[in-house]
Order: sequence, then structure tokens, then C-alpha cells
Amino acid sequence: MEHTPVIRRARVGDLPRLTELVHEHIAYEKSAPRPPGLAERLGPQLFAEDARLWVLLAETPDGAVAGYAACSAEFAFWDARHYLHMDCLYLAQEARGHGLGAALMDGVRDLARELGLDQVQWQTPDWNEGAIRFYDRLGATGFPKRRYALPVEPVEPVEPVEKA
Repeated sequence: MEHTPVIRRARVGDLPRLTELVHEHIAYEKSAPRPPGLAERLGPQLFAEDARLWVLLAETPDGAVAGYAACSAEFAFWDARHYLHMDCLYLAQEARGHGLGAALMDGVRDLARELGLDQVQWQTPDWNEGAIRFYDRLGATGFPKRRYALPVEPVEPVEPVEKA
């Protein structure tokens, strides 16, 4: 009997497992470790009443959370329309190859529809050939671009100078 994957929205109680998966994802992509306190920073962004960040979780047949997709609504200036940006999609190694990734992507599409958005955009590292094959099989279109990040240092408040 085939098990239908369970895709659901993250709940407050999922935060510890979600944080574990995020750290696995960071290691998988060979990215620099993030500062401590990830769960404390993510929680308010995910579970606030006016949250604009959505996380979908994939569960294995035994009910274990094995993957996630994190999304937010963004604006495409050239198209003059909003779209759903999928910032991350990750499945634990042992959960791959069982249909959870495709189910997560179906959940992401459903979320976009629910939000009234007609497109999902995302990126993946150019070395991640497994992900590229997966996205190509879904019928997604890739675009050659490079992602940049520019740190912005906080501005120190300037004390007003009193005039004599």
C-alpha cells in the first residue's frame, strides 16, 4: 500500500526539529555556520499574526518531520507582480527518493495559489546536480544568475552638536 506524503504548515512545537533540519541544510550546502539563536530568531517571523514567512513540513510515514520548504511573498519589478519565493527546500538524506520532495513542491504550489500568486521562484547551488535534475523533472525553468550578499553595518547614532 502506497503512503501519501503528509505536507503541513509548521507549528510552534516543530521549531526544534525545523532548526535541526536548517543546520543539516547549511552543512549540506557547505555554508558558513550561522550565529546561535536561530530558533529564537525564526519563531517570531514564522508564528506572528501578520507573518509573511511560511514553512511547509514533510513527514515520513511514521510521522517524523524529514524536510521543509520555506517561502515568502516577493515582488518581481520587471514583471510588476508578486510571486512566491521559495528560499529553501531541504529533505534529510534518508528521506530522499520517496516522493517527499515532489509532495513539498506540490504544497508550495498550493500555497502560492492560496495566496493568489501565479509563480514560484527559487535558486539552487550550481553544483547541486541532484536538485537541478529534480527541478528539471518538475518542468521548472532555470536561469543563469549569481547570487550576491552585501553586508550592511549598522550606523552609529550621531550625538547632536549643541550650538553655543
